[in-house]
Amino acid sequence: MTMQLKDLGKAVLDTEYAVRGPIVARAQELEKHGREVIYCNIGNPQSLGQRPITYVRQLLALCEYPELITAAAGLFPADVLETAQAILKGSRHGLGAYSESRGVRFIREAVAEFIQERDGAGIDPDQVFLTDGASKGVQSILKLLIAGPADGIMIPIPQYPLYSATITLYEGRIVPYGLDEADHWRLNPALLEAALAKAQAEGTRVKAICVINPGNPTGAVLDEANIAMVLEFARKHGLSVLADEVYQENIYLAGDRFVSFAKVLQERGIRDVSLFSFHSCSKGFQGECGVRGGYFEYRNVPEDVAAQILKLQSVSLCANLAGQVATYAMVRPPRPGTPSYALYQQERGGILESMKQRAVILAEGLNRIEGITCNVIAGAMYAFPRVALPPGVTDDAWCMALLEETGICVVPGSGFGQAEGTAHFRTTILPPTEKIRAVVEKLAAFHRAYSARV
Repeated sequence: MTMQLKDLGKAVLDTEYAVRGPIVARAQELEKHGREVIYCNIGNPQSLGQRPITYVRQLLALCEYPELITAAAGLFPADVLETAQAILKGSRHGLGAYSESRGVRFIREAVAEFIQERDGAGIDPDQVFLTDGASKGVQSILKLLIAGPADGIMIPIPQYPLYSATITLYEGRIVPYGLDEADHWRLNPALLEAALAKAQAEGTRVKAICVINPGNPTGAVLDEANIAMVLEFARKHGLSVLADEVYQENIYLAGDRFVSFAKVLQERGIRDVSLFSFHSCSKGFQGECGVRGGYFEYRNVPEDVAAQILKLQSVSLCANLAGQVATYAMVRPPRPGTPSYALYQQERGGILESMKQRAVILAEGLNRIEGITCNVIAGAMYAFPRVALPPGVTDDAWCMALLEETGICVVPGSGFGQAEGTAHFRTTILPPTEKIRAVVEKLAAFHRAYSARV
């Protein structure tokens, strides 16, 4: 007898991941039949026309095929050739062999130096693990924390469904805490305390709090005071902190800046809160989603627990080596005065400036549509606008109708979580500028017509 659905585990059946759910499946079906689809459902920059960073691809090419270093040396700038040679020497056996479980030490040392330069907060390279994108790191730490079915993890609402899906898969409890939409999606201490108290009253042993900064799907950027508040909340209640900081390069408003949890932890001398911080090559301006590179670092973790992290990572042997190289390129870009510097800065600046412009176009355009309101997109790659729906209409139905009638693929707010009685959708800012304008125009026409007839 072949395997049947009833043979599968309940945790697998209960796991949902909205950004690639039924609406995306329908979009792919429409595309197969010749319909143009604008995919605004997922942060996948190169699928929407963003060109790869030249320096990154040159480095990957040389590391994947070292013979090019001599055979085609004239095609590559001198600093790229030197960097590729240094990486290959540091890896000892090239990209076709396993590295140590934490990742190539040469690259982890570069990550540690990057963190030191960014924060002034040093880290031992052995407290850095290179991972297949940030997602694998998040999954590893959640696996570490969830010891039984009564264990809960606090996650923001709205949240990126990696968190809800993984907690469900590991048979833990989701402890939702609301973000304050009226206050630009900031974290509110009263909402945190209320969420924790409710969970504890239900018999949940709350282990950690997850924070996404800049926010996915909200586009919010936390300031230092908000981060300090979260750390003090965690300290007060004995929680670990998971800081998802993959959008740290994506800051768009004048006066805003990225502040890491590690920096605030260090500056305030907090030694009794375990912190896990995550970063990725998939976001920022590289957009190397397919390469699957990233890392996590940990602080204030006892040695016996750290040994268990190493054991857990060793089960997967190591992160893929191409992703490790892309991570090196992210944390150790060309320096001023090197041959690759000018082009790198031009490409980086162009991508980030374009995103900044599209963030403004999208938010302002959405706010001109009657029945849709959107907070300023301060960071990351997304907007999470609220939409007024006719009675009895769900956000799922609205998003499916939008897809069928316009070819625009967005994700219902219910897939990320939202305040009761509200409806939202998540859209990226990644389509090219003219397509973003077209998205706004089509959305406006669709929502007017849909509201009139339903």
